[in-house]
Amino acid sequence: MIRSLWIAKTGMDAQQMNLDTIANNLSNSSTTAYKRVQPLFQDLLYTTVRAAGSAANAQNLLPTGLQIGSGSAITSTERNNLQGTLFKTGNQYDLAINGNGFFQIALADGTTAYTRNGQFSTSATGQIVTSSGNVVSPGLTIPITATGVTISLSGVVQATNQNGTITQVGQLSMANFINPAGLVALGGGNYIASPASGNATNGLPGLNGFGTMNQYYIEQSNVNVAEELVNLIAAQRAYEINTRAVSASDQILQRVSNLGQ
Repeated sequence: MIRSLWIAKTGMDAQQMNLDTIANNLSNSSTTAYKRVQPLFQDLLYTTVRAAGSAANAQNLLPTGLQIGSGSAITSTERNNLQGTLFKTGNQYDLAINGNGFFQIALADGTTAYTRNGQFSTSATGQIVTSSGNVVSPGLTIPITATGVTISLSGVVQATNQNGTITQVGQLSMANFINPAGLVALGGGNYIASPASGNATNGLPGLNGFGTMNQYYIEQSNVNVAEELVNLIAAQRAYEINTRAVSASDQILQRVSNLGQ
């Protein structure tokens, strides 16, 4: 009975982490470019009481064995990188990537990070920056005389002055990875590369498998609230079932203890 208590405990621990993950998805259902996270379950080690194929008697072998599991656990969380819906904001510095790729930004410590959150603006010096003030690579500066800015699907940035003169400010590029799910999340919609993601491959929007840049749009969260609510109910029920297994094992232990009284 002690074994069943610990097995049920592993189920409760796993479902608690599942509930935490679902709650985080729901809380970020309105977060720009947020990617849904899904926990991956795995069964734990088995105790082999009788091996399959062992001798039942002198003539026969057992067709199946007897193994007792030791519970379940969440081994990892996998990020779903499917693109969210593009939403029009009307802000000339807002950009959404339609397709594969990430914006590259420079963090305060000089580290290069990657994001799908294209809610950009300009700093006091005219640089294109994120909502957190991080400079968007390659560090383009909009002239102070600019009255309007256009960003093409291919990432070419142009500024228009009061006289209607158009000047090219520069070219925005993107990065992509062999395994985007292997990126490490920093919060704020930012990621850094890891050995699992591989090194970044840089390229221009619209070429070699990279998506295009869509001005005046942002990418919304890809969380499906209805689906997460269904998952929440299922996880809650699974947690309750494991608590019942704990209670049942406890009751049996009490009865066994009372036998000697």
